[in-house]
Amino acid sequence: MTIRLWLNGKEITREIEDGKLLIDFLRENGCGSVKRGCETSNCGLCSVIMDDKPILSCSTLAARADGKHVYTLEGLQKEAAEFGEFLADQGAEQCGFCSPGIVMSVIAMSRELKDPTDDEVSLYLAGNLCRCTGYMGQKRAIRNYLSSKGGK
Repeated sequence: MTIRLWLNGKEITREIEDGKLLIDFLRENGCGSVKRGCETSNCGLCSVIMDDKPILSCSTLAARADGKHVYTLEGLQKEAAEFGEFLADQGAEQCGFCSPGIVMSVIAMSRELKDPTDDEVSLYLAGNLCRCTGYMGQKRAIRNYLSSKGGK
């Protein structure tokens, strides 16, 4: 099957096998930031943004990306670095395992929600497993980041 999509702003067309997962497709196409963590859709490490929504690439078939715009950290370096500074400032980046997924979720959230409530922030973080913290540092970093962008 042939799929055509925009990966980090660049149009690509590729032949794929039936059943290929998006995570494998992305890694084969140079997106090393997309990692395998749990392979059960529970850790968020494989998070990407597809048509402005965060999705888990380990549980999404590559065929579903046909005709869509997919972004990984490679395509969002400026925004990722900006938010990363807020994470570091709050000491919320201990082992770094959860950081890629949290960064992708926060970028998607900041694009979708103008002034998210604490419950909405928690909902966006729900698919991101952090084994080191109680999410308080991440939530402070998110609030500070959103405030810097004009949110509350």
